[in-house]
Amino acid sequence: MPNSEHNTVEFVPVTRLKGVGPKARERLERLGIFSVQDVLFHLPLKYQDRSRVAPMGSVSPGMQVVVEGIIDHSEVRFGRRRSLLVHISDGTGSLILRFFHFSNAQKANLAKGIALRCFGEIRKGQQRYEMVHPEYEAVIESAETSAQTSLTPIYPTTEGMHQLTWRALIEQALNMLDNRQLSLHELLPVKIQQQLSYPTLNDALSFLHRPPASTNLNVLLQGEHPSQQRLVFEELLAHQVSLRQMRYRHKEHSAPVLKSEQHLQNAFLEQLAFELTGAQRRTIQEVVADLGNAHPMMRLVQGDVGSGKTVVAAMAALQAIAAGYQVALMAPTELLAEQHLKNFSQWFSALQIPVAWLTGKIKGKERKKLLEAVADGRVRLLVGTHALFQDEVRYHRLGLVIIDEQHRFGVHQRLALKQKADNLVPHQLVMTATPIPRTLAMTAFADLDVSVIDELPPGRTPVTTVVIADSRREEVIGRVRDACLAG
Repeated sequence: MPNSEHNTVEFVPVTRLKGVGPKARERLERLGIFSVQDVLFHLPLKYQDRSRVAPMGSVSPGMQVVVEGIIDHSEVRFGRRRSLLVHISDGTGSLILRFFHFSNAQKANLAKGIALRCFGEIRKGQQRYEMVHPEYEAVIESAETSAQTSLTPIYPTTEGMHQLTWRALIEQALNMLDNRQLSLHELLPVKIQQQLSYPTLNDALSFLHRPPASTNLNVLLQGEHPSQQRLVFEELLAHQVSLRQMRYRHKEHSAPVLKSEQHLQNAFLEQLAFELTGAQRRTIQEVVADLGNAHPMMRLVQGDVGSGKTVVAAMAALQAIAAGYQVALMAPTELLAEQHLKNFSQWFSALQIPVAWLTGKIKGKERKKLLEAVADGRVRLLVGTHALFQDEVRYHRLGLVIIDEQHRFGVHQRLALKQKADNLVPHQLVMTATPIPRTLAMTAFADLDVSVIDELPPGRTPVTTVVIADSRREEVIGRVRDACLAG
């Protein structure tokens, strides 16, 4: 969710909750929790069904269960490790509760005859089955403690924050919400909520922290409950809207109008040993049109490996260079940057366009000389890694930035490149071989226009993309090794 500090009517500091002193506040801040509202948006990772009490005679090792019984006796054992052993039984069987860390007060509270409800994992012990450091509470006959009315949430945590602490904090926050001591700003319009059959924000959060015991646990664990879907929808919508706003703000900037007579592009195409595909021509036309506008191009070009994205990038670069501007081509790794350097050097040498290369490895006098050539405009195309937008790199007239494998660079990193131009924002062309469904591309990259090269050049073998489980990592590495050995 967006930071709930901006999603509230009134900011309520987390220190308003009982039990949150300086140390607990520091731990919560490590998780990005500063307000009581933030506590409510700290959602469970999973849930446990503790609503059913299991007879002790029916349990087996590995089960996570709730049991209820009477303490027969307690003892402190001194062995390799001191431990408190609490023997309990329920008429169907017996268990040992083992505590390695315990206080005298805790020992006194676990005396013979006390009825306990415990939750934990059953382990095989020397004498009988055990639970090590279970969660437990005394069973008071007058209270309705025979069964929990809701599933038990398990929260993501940090050192020093026990699950019981989380539940106590969440319970306080929910009570404040119920008693109107706390308010959340409902952002989804009522019409959309009704159309999608989503609960209100308050109801969704209350449900997720206290799901009734009758709730289908699998639906919750799969993230398919309407309360979960409502929060996911709001988060995706916030992401989409923020990127759209960024896009509109970006279009308010001025960019260099890169019109050219296409003499460089024509000369480049003549030297190629192959014909462009229809998809490449269509994409080039879209890019050429964008570059001729007075606002910055923000275009994503998607296509399989071998579909010809680099040729499209070369055509865009030549249009910028012919118009008197510089081009920066950025790749996420030195290996990829080196491949681009090789391709562009080979293509552009015949056109008398020098291609320079900048990575973190270039040092001293060589680096100083290169940076001077970039600053005075002698370098027309600069290829490299993220080193291209470091503070020390000054461009003479940067008109176009080409970014390979966009997902390796964040939106803010891409936008930081606009500071490399004086008054005009450079155009940006982004390339990826990652297969992204168009609907997902429109959502995840809402600040970009999208072009798809959906046609391979003649003779190219279609690329098959597969997802392989992490458990088969060694198998994948073996396949890659065999391919490398085979040349």
